[in-house]
Amino acid sequence: MSFTRPAWRQLSAACVAVLAGGFGTVAHADPLAHCGSEPDAPALPVGDAEHYNASVDRFKAYEAAARVYNKCVSAAASKEEAAISDEARDRIAKIHAQSVAVQKRIAANFTKGTATLKAGAQKLSPK
Repeated sequence: MSFTRPAWRQLSAACVAVLAGGFGTVAHADPLAHCGSEPDAPALPVGDAEHYNASVDRFKAYEAAARVYNKCVSAAASKEEAAISDEARDRIAKIHAQSVAVQKRIAANFTKGTATLKAGAQKLSPK
């Protein structure tokens, strides 16, 4: 069997997806992806009044940018956590439903088997 280059790439991508657990799971986004770059903390020279005042201004600008960035990351993380939680809740519900169905079938089989054996014992016991 031979593959053309595009078919080979698709097959390779599918194999990677399977090996990485790509089927049956929801791919979640990186919460940092839409928030830009984290602002760098500035150097704060304070050797004299002029440098101190400039450092205060740089630190205030950094503080404002860092708060915006942190708010973005926090909101994105909360959204992703909710998506993961919803997926987990759905998966748990399916697993639980399967377990309950098995328990009900087994309980019904026990009830039926017990009744059958009890009726058989009564029928076969001497009177």
